[in-house]
Amino acid sequence: MTILCVRFQLPPMYEAALPGLLGTLEEFTPVVEALPPDGALADLRGAERYFRRDVVELASLIRVRALAWHGVDCAIGAGPGPMFARMALREAAPGEIRVVPEGLRARTEFLVERSVRALPGVGTATARTLCEYGLDSIGKVAAAPLSTLQRLTSARTGRELHEMARGIDRGRVVPNAVSRSLVAERPFPSDELDSDQHRRALLSAAGELGSRLRALEKVCRTLTLTVRYAGLPHSRTGSSGGTPATTRSRTLPEPTAHSVALTDAAYRMYEALGLQRARVRGVALRAEGLDPAEQASHQLTFDPVDEKVRRLEEVADRVREKFGAGAVVPGALAA
Repeated sequence: MTILCVRFQLPPMYEAALPGLLGTLEEFTPVVEALPPDGALADLRGAERYFRRDVVELASLIRVRALAWHGVDCAIGAGPGPMFARMALREAAPGEIRVVPEGLRARTEFLVERSVRALPGVGTATARTLCEYGLDSIGKVAAAPLSTLQRLTSARTGRELHEMARGIDRGRVVPNAVSRSLVAERPFPSDELDSDQHRRALLSAAGELGSRLRALEKVCRTLTLTVRYAGLPHSRTGSSGGTPATTRSRTLPEPTAHSVALTDAAYRMYEALGLQRARVRGVALRAEGLDPAEQASHQLTFDPVDEKVRRLEEVADRVREKFGAGAVVPGALAA
C-alpha cells in the first residue's frame, strides 16, 4: 500500500485554494483525505497499476500539475501507510519528495534511530515522560515491554506507541470533503503586534462565518483557529507549511451558527495561546463539522439578553442581504 502525504506551500492566508488543489490529487485517486489548512493524504494503491508509474513518478506529476495549474509548489512524503507518509513529509523540504520503502527491514531502519517525537500523535507531554525514562528514540520504545509503555502513559497510548515503534501502521485514508468546512481569513497589511487588532480580526472573521452559516442554514460543531506569524522559529509552529503558524481547534458546547458563540470560542483559543508581542501576519477561522440547522438542538436559557442578541442577528442578516455585507457591523469594527 502506498500513501502520499502532501503539504502545499500556500501563501499566507490562502487556505481557500485548498479545494482546487485537492482536485489535482483526485485526478489520480478518489481516496483523498483533506488535512486543512494546507495538506492532504492520498491512497495510490490503484493508481500505480492504472497509470503504470511508481510512487515517485506519480508524486512528481502531482507536484508539476500543482505548479502549472495553481502556481503552488508542494512537499510530498510517501510510505506504506499514513504514519510513514506523515513522517517522511516532516523531513521533506519544499519541492522535495521523500519516500519510505516498503518491507519490514526498510521500515525498521527508517524508524530505529529517529526521536520518539517523530511519531505522529506524540505530543510534548508524552515525549517528555518517555525521555525521562530513557526512551528517547523509536528503537528504544520498540524494545520496551508493552506493560512498561502502558504504565508510563495509558493503556491505549502505550499500545499505540508499541505498535507504531515496531512499524505497525493501522492508519487509513478516510475520504472527506473540505467543502464540509467554511473558512474566513483575515490577513494584516503588515506584521501586527497589537493584540486588540488580533481580536478585531477574530471578531470580523467570526461574524462572517456566522453570517455564511446562517445563509446556508447550517451549524458547525468545531471551530479551528490558525494564527500565522512572521519570523518565529519553525519548531514553534503548528503548521508544516512555509509560513510559521499555530493551529488550535475547539469542539463547541453545541452546534451553532451564532456569531457571538463563535466569537467567544475564537477569543478563548486566542487567549490560550498566550502570545507575547507576537508578529502576526494574519488569522483564519474555520468552521468544521457542518450539519443542517434544522437538525441541531439548542439549549434554551432564561437569559433575555441572549434571545435579544439572536433576534438582532436575524434582523442584521436581512439588512445585509438587502444592502450588502457592510451595512451592519459590530461597533468595534465600525471604528
